[in-house]
Amino acid sequence: MTRLLNDPDAFAQEALEGFAAAHADRVRAVPGGVVRRGRPAPGQVAVVIGGGSGHYPAFTGLVGRGLAHGAAVGEVFASPSAHRVRQVAKAAHGGAGVLLAYGNYAGDVLHFGEAAQRLAAEGIEVRTLAVTDDVASAPPQEAHRRRGVAGDLVVFKAAAAAAESGAPLSEVARIAERANARTRTFGLAFSGCTLPGAPHPLFQVPEGRMAVGLGIHGEPGIAEEAAPTADEAAGRLVGRLLAELPDDVERAAGQRVGLLLNGLGALTHDELFIVYRRVAELLAEAGVTAVLPEVGELCTSFDMAGLSLTLVWLDPELEALWRAPVDAPALRRGSLPAPVDVVEDPASGLGTVSDAPATYPAATHDSRLLAGRVVDTLDTLAHTLDEHADELGRIDAVAGDG
Repeated sequence: MTRLLNDPDAFAQEALEGFAAAHADRVRAVPGGVVRRGRPAPGQVAVVIGGGSGHYPAFTGLVGRGLAHGAAVGEVFASPSAHRVRQVAKAAHGGAGVLLAYGNYAGDVLHFGEAAQRLAAEGIEVRTLAVTDDVASAPPQEAHRRRGVAGDLVVFKAAAAAAESGAPLSEVARIAERANARTRTFGLAFSGCTLPGAPHPLFQVPEGRMAVGLGIHGEPGIAEEAAPTADEAAGRLVGRLLAELPDDVERAAGQRVGLLLNGLGALTHDELFIVYRRVAELLAEAGVTAVLPEVGELCTSFDMAGLSLTLVWLDPELEALWRAPVDAPALRRGSLPAPVDVVEDPASGLGTVSDAPATYPAATHDSRLLAGRVVDTLDTLAHTLDEHADELGRIDAVAGDG
C-alpha cells in the first residue's frame, strides 16, 4: 500500500518529532523518547514505559499526568536500546526511583533489564515489569511467557496512578504486578500489516478468513477461521476471556472489569462500536459489569485490520486506580488541576541526563591496530546484514521479535 513518508529509515524518528511538536503542551522530547512537560515532580516515583515504534498511541501517547512519566521508543517494531531507556528514565526521574514497564518481548526484556542495571549502578532505585496479558501466546501455566499487547495500558495506568498518589516504588511495583496478573487480552485480525518501505504485508489472511490470536508485530496468530460477523467476533472475544479467569476470581458473575476494545489500525470506530454493542450485551448476560470501557485505537500495528479485547478484573484498589483522572495525548479522563508551567532547572539534578564528556588517554600503536580490526569487523557485519536483510526480516516476522 502507499504510505505518506520521506525516508523509511527516518520514519520512526520523524514521527516522534512530529508527535512531540503536536503535543508540546503535555510532553517534551528527550534523547530516546519523550517525558512529561516540565520538571519531574520531586519525590514521585517515575513510571517509564516503552517499546518499538509503530503502535501509536502506545507508547508516546500514554505519557502525561496520571499516566506514564516517560516513554522510550525504538525503531519500527524494534525495542529501544538500553541507552535510550536509561536516558529517558534519567530525564523522568524525580528522586523517588523508577519503574520500567514494557511488553514481554525478547528485545524489550533485554534492553530494559540492562538499563535497569545501569541505573542501579548510578544509585537510582529501579524496578522492572514485563506485561504478559496476551492469552493466545502461551497457556495459563506458562503465563510468564505471554506477550504484552493492549493490556499494557491497564498496567501502566494502575502503576502511574499509584505513583501520582505518592506511593513508594515498592508499592507502585506491587500494584503493577497485581494489575498484570488480573489482565487478559485476546485478538483477531483480517489482514496483516505492511511496514514503511516494505512491498508486502508481514502476513496475509485469505479473503473471507481471519487470524486468531495474532501479535502486534506481524505475528500471524495461532489459527485461521472463517471471517465472522461483528456479533460473532464479539462472542469469540468475550468467550475466550471469560474462559480464563485470574486465579483469585472464582466466577465471572458479580465481577467488575475495566475494558479496552482496541482497534489495531485499519478498523473504523463505527465497526468497533458495532462489536462493542454485542460485547456489552454478552458481559451483562454473564453478570459482569464493565467499568469505564474504552473503545478505540489504543495499541495499533500500522494498517492491520483487526481488534482485541482486554479485560482487567477489578478489585476495589484496582478500580480506584482505573478510575483515576488522566491527561495524556491519547487518554483523557476525569478532572485534574491546571498544570503549572515549570521551566527546566538543570541545576537541580532532576530530570537531566548527566553524562559528562569522557576523557581518554592518547592512542598507542597497538590500540590503533586493534581499532582498525574492529572497524573492519563492523563493516563486514553491516554489509552481511544489508545483503541478507530480506531473509532476516522474514525470519523476524515468523519469530515475532524473537
